[in-house]
Amino acid sequence: MISSNEFGSNSWELIVHIDCPYEGEQKESTLQVSGDLHIGGVMLRLVEQISKYKDKVLRDWSDYALWWEQKQCWLLKTHWTLDKYGVQADAKLLFTLQHKMLRLRLPNMKTVRLNVSFSSVVFKVVGDICKTLGIRRPEELSLLKQSEDTKKKKRKEKNKEPVIEDILDLHDSPVSLGLPASPGLYSKTMTPIYDPASGSPVSSTIAWFGDSPLARQNWNNLAVSHSNCTPEILAKMYQSRTLVDKAKLNAGWLDSSRSLMEQSIQEDDQLLLRFKYYTFFDLNAKYDAVRINQLYEQARWTILLEEIDCTEEETFIFAALQYHVSKLSLSSGSQDLTTEAETDEVEAALSNLEVTLEGGKIESILEDITDIPKLADNLKLFRSKKLTLKTFKQYWFVFKDTSVSYFKNKDAEHGEPIEKLNLRGCEIVPDVSVSGKRYGIKLLIPVADGMNEVHLRCDNETQYARWMAACVLASKGKSMADSSYHAEVHNILSFLKMKSRTNAPQEISDLESMDIKPECFVSPRYAKKYKSKQLAARILEAHQNISHMSLMEAKLRFIQAWQSLPEFGLSYYIVRFRGSKKDDLLGISYNRLIRIDMTTGDPITTWRFSNMKQWNVNWEIRQVAIEFDQNVSIAFACLSADCKVVHEYIGGYIFLSTRSKDQNETLDEDLFHKLTGGRE
Repeated sequence: MISSNEFGSNSWELIVHIDCPYEGEQKESTLQVSGDLHIGGVMLRLVEQISKYKDKVLRDWSDYALWWEQKQCWLLKTHWTLDKYGVQADAKLLFTLQHKMLRLRLPNMKTVRLNVSFSSVVFKVVGDICKTLGIRRPEELSLLKQSEDTKKKKRKEKNKEPVIEDILDLHDSPVSLGLPASPGLYSKTMTPIYDPASGSPVSSTIAWFGDSPLARQNWNNLAVSHSNCTPEILAKMYQSRTLVDKAKLNAGWLDSSRSLMEQSIQEDDQLLLRFKYYTFFDLNAKYDAVRINQLYEQARWTILLEEIDCTEEETFIFAALQYHVSKLSLSSGSQDLTTEAETDEVEAALSNLEVTLEGGKIESILEDITDIPKLADNLKLFRSKKLTLKTFKQYWFVFKDTSVSYFKNKDAEHGEPIEKLNLRGCEIVPDVSVSGKRYGIKLLIPVADGMNEVHLRCDNETQYARWMAACVLASKGKSMADSSYHAEVHNILSFLKMKSRTNAPQEISDLESMDIKPECFVSPRYAKKYKSKQLAARILEAHQNISHMSLMEAKLRFIQAWQSLPEFGLSYYIVRFRGSKKDDLLGISYNRLIRIDMTTGDPITTWRFSNMKQWNVNWEIRQVAIEFDQNVSIAFACLSADCKVVHEYIGGYIFLSTRSKDQNETLDEDLFHKLTGGRE
């Protein structure tokens, strides 16, 4: 019998289960401990006891830690005692590795398998994953757990979704081994890594993955787009038909302030790596080959699966861009990307300077000093009202600074306007159909109780481009004197040119030259609506306007077109507003909140982040409360997901709006958690 003097009168037995990778090893251990023993001491005794029963090769225990099963938490503070943690004899502790294998489905539907930390918060895990994959700005991404609806549909129908067997295994990467990640291609000044032997810049392929053929193949899988989905498989993939379905998908976002194991993620589980926040900062073709490709792929799948609405005209533009990207990818592989990534340093510096000046020319800057430009033209106006026909009436419009005024006619310009609209902070939505000769601009102007909707109609492309560019700049608080005005007009005109249909007939040889089925580039709805030859003709017709683009330019133009869609960036949640007796949908975007009627899908009220004073959560009743300017306040409970998910979405966008170009790639994690309410 053991005397109390040997172990102390307050000692007790603690059973610790051991996660052993080898068969025949000890699965659990019993320790005699007391409440004042610290966690580090428990781990030391545990390793000493295991070593008594093990005459094998010495193992590195540095990555092992204690996991408390009942409390679902890690005991990582080794200086804390058992009493401080509240560990008693009935506690079920597991001595296990902190880094474990995880399968990630990337936006391009490829699966990577790598070793990640299951004890670090998700925000840090995503940062480490992005460093391994070569993706800058990891704060834009997060991990998504597949919804139960998607899993049920997969179980009902076999071979429903393509299972990629050629898993890209990155378990030997520095992050996967638990080591600090390499600094990457970029630094605070966007300077690439240099080869110490030759002094020349190291290419992006070598810097991230090494110079071996396997490393280049891995980089090629991440940075080059491959059409890996047949029309038959695409038609069977899960599609969210309604806004309610889309709201259920967003319930799977993991909490950025908690670890993977704290959210019931087990070893070798599969998660989705996705761009969560739709504010893509500083896209640079020289450094972001992988990031741009993954972003392009995520945009491509949202179009193919109709997760975002677009017109038929826009659908075939997206299809033509996809065809162009696939064609260039198959013909040139990674050579085009590598060449673009290894451009001359002087040329890259000049390009960055041009971006910094927002595309303005020196002459236009000198003009801006002495001239305050204005627009004056005849436009048609319609103010949205309920139960009224959409009839436009012509007025004389004058655009100056960030405001637009309209008069009865040109002669009345020097008098009082009928109305003056301040566009600072407003929302600009294009309403364009090039084939239908419709060039409309929808203005959503913020007021105390929501948004006022005003529709403008232009006569031609040139007029539309000038007025649209002026409205876009005014919404950002800039006037037409800004150097980016002419570049904005040029971008709009080039985008309209993409939409214009050419009258040149398509030859049969051109249609047969499409070595990829045209159904791969459109959603199943259009694949059923048109025959294969009709789809090919429409795609090749739209392709004539973009055939001159390079591979990277086509991807960036696809992303730009995706961003111009009215519903871009909206994430939906089912909520119950305070004082309401029915459920509504809440749409969260990078700059606003929208209350949407669940039955009709019509927006009811819009609130902009720029008018937000503060927001908080009542964690007892799980209710989010937000205050805006002019004494406007709202409160709601989230029904389709935890209120923490919505709170993190809002805080994440506020956090990302504080970014600047001279910011380090490692962002302030404490600030992120403070804004997203991660540390209750």
